Amino acid sequence: MKLIFAIVNKDDSSLVCSELNKAGFSATKFSSTGGFLRAGNTTFMICSEGKNVDLIIDIIAKFSKSRTQISPAVLPHGISGYSTNTVEIPIGGATVFVTNIERFEKI
Repeated sequence: MKLIFAIVNKDDSSLVCSELNKAGFSATKFSSTGGFLRAGNTTFMICSEGKNVDLIIDIIAKFSKSRTQISPAVLPHGISGYSTNTVEIPIGGATVFVTNIERFEKI
């Protein structure tokens, strides 16, 4: 058995969850926050047989789109004030971790 943790942008989470369910996979989801942009994410926990891992990752990848976001430029440490410069930052996509598990029960 495998446990898949998938961290997905909150804007993509409903579609990812729906597509996983359509394919017959159950997922537990919870809100999480990224450290870099402090943006909202959804973390999915999915337990499945090892043979399904690639299919699950394909579904997550297909419905977790990368895009860019305009964000205010961060001033160097120690400098206060407001920057009128902006930077384009890539967001979205997914980060996926796959681990082995010894036991899984649905009670």
